[in-house]
Amino acid sequence: MSVNSSDFPFVWMKLTQEPGHDHQKDFAEFEANLQRGEPFVLLTDKAPAEDHEHSPEEKKRTALWMKKHKIELRKWVLAMILVEPNSAKRLGFRAFAAVFAKFWGYPLLLAASRQQAMEMARELLAKDRKSSH
Repeated sequence: MSVNSSDFPFVWMKLTQEPGHDHQKDFAEFEANLQRGEPFVLLTDKAPAEDHEHSPEEKKRTALWMKKHKIELRKWVLAMILVEPNSAKRLGFRAFAAVFAKFWGYPLLLAASRQQAMEMARELLAKDRKSSH
């Protein structure tokens, strides 16, 4: 995964895996966003490859990191919005969304386009602002 926070509170993630990728840097960037103490939305336009298997070390590191940051994740990450133009694939991700939300503590939402994803993200942020005042 790689994290682009230049448009915070809209944080774009790439879930593609290149060999030799520095995961520690990604987790540090993700942590920096949590430490801002402000709500944000994760967005991605690349679904994880169905055949991508995480190594046992990756799974362990992710689970430990997630447990360590569980409270902040639930508090500050409003959702992960996955852009998937293919309606059949979006439908397929719905079942995965429940498992995802249980693990990460925030919902996985699906959008047909980047434009729809940004509209959804803006709505989530606006709704969160209203409920916190």
